[in-house]
Amino acid sequence: MNAHEIDYEIFGEEMQFVEIELDPQETVVAEAGSFMMMEDGIKMETIFGDGSTQSKGIFGKLMNAGKRMLTGEGLFMTTYTNYGHGKKKVSFASPYPGKIIPLDLSKYNGKFICQKDAFLAAAKGVSVGIEFNRKIGTGIFGGEGFIMQKLEGDGMSFIHAGGTLHKKVLQPGEVLKVDTGCIVGFEQTVDYDIEFVGGIKNTLFGGEGVFFATLRGPGTVYVQSLPFSRLADRIIAHAPSAGGSSKGEGSVLGGLGRLIDGD
Repeated sequence: MNAHEIDYEIFGEEMQFVEIELDPQETVVAEAGSFMMMEDGIKMETIFGDGSTQSKGIFGKLMNAGKRMLTGEGLFMTTYTNYGHGKKKVSFASPYPGKIIPLDLSKYNGKFICQKDAFLAAAKGVSVGIEFNRKIGTGIFGGEGFIMQKLEGDGMSFIHAGGTLHKKVLQPGEVLKVDTGCIVGFEQTVDYDIEFVGGIKNTLFGGEGVFFATLRGPGTVYVQSLPFSRLADRIIAHAPSAGGSSKGEGSVLGGLGRLIDGD
């Protein structure tokens, strides 16, 4: 194996965290902000890129970092290496309610495609890059699904899904139509494109996006019920305004709700 071989255990139900066990000199790479706790003997270090063999040399590191910027991620990642004696553990937490998905990339022919904000952590040696869908429709209208991350290598990776997670195994030629934000990830064998919803009433009054993703098998697809963008939109819509009032405060139900809550 090129990637470090790590052991892990996932804890929790709605707000999960993954505990990774490192042998001496083993390393795990994680996104900034996902760290939860670690045992003494593990050293934390900020690196430029993902630390994989694909980003060796200054040019490779610059290319890798530039690709990460396109997905909205930072230029740097953090490594956690066991410099102590014996096994040591480090844990990483979910950013919001949902599920952590462990992916053994060796079982996916060395590559898995996921949403740009789904990656949580991986064994050192796994490459975290970007995946462009070259189809015109996907490029123009893909929204969240246009620029996706690709995880390459033969080690363990961990991605996060919001809300309830659903795993769907598509048969050859089988098609699944999904809201672009609800896609967590899929195998490289799955064909991905964008389709117009159609109909003037659907477009103007449907309340959903004008386009959705079509995923064609064969391959495994992971779908989430609560994309972070949807969660953020709901929070913003019901957040207090600058004047200190929120939506619904002027209605009868808004006042009744405050009375019941004891406000």
